[in-house]
Amino acid sequence: MLKKGSKLYSILTGTCPKCQNESMYMDKNPLHLNKILKMHDNCSHCGLKYQIEPSFFYGAMYVSYGLNVAVGIAAFIISFIIFSSSLKVAFITIIVTLIVLFPFVLRWSRNIYINMFVSYQPKLK
Repeated sequence: MLKKGSKLYSILTGTCPKCQNESMYMDKNPLHLNKILKMHDNCSHCGLKYQIEPSFFYGAMYVSYGLNVAVGIAAFIISFIIFSSSLKVAFITIIVTLIVLFPFVLRWSRNIYINMFVSYQPKLK
């Protein structure tokens, strides 16, 4: 399903988008909130510099906004339409879902953003 070489593999696993051999993050677990944004400077396998330019990941905020909107809409649809809950319960569901998924969305947005600029190169040494 997820095979090395696809953008989706790099996005969901948080691996280097160029070689996909190592994690970009110092701590792979996004639930360790004090280390959630700690990244290596370069990939030890291919040498890709993750911070391509100063403040590079500020652009990931736009991706994060889009992901949070999509997650909020999905939570609303599941709660209000599928489970026929009240409007108040549906909005509480949105808030709880966004809080619970915050660390994952934060990492996924960075992963998506860097994958927009860097492509996989399978023949790297």
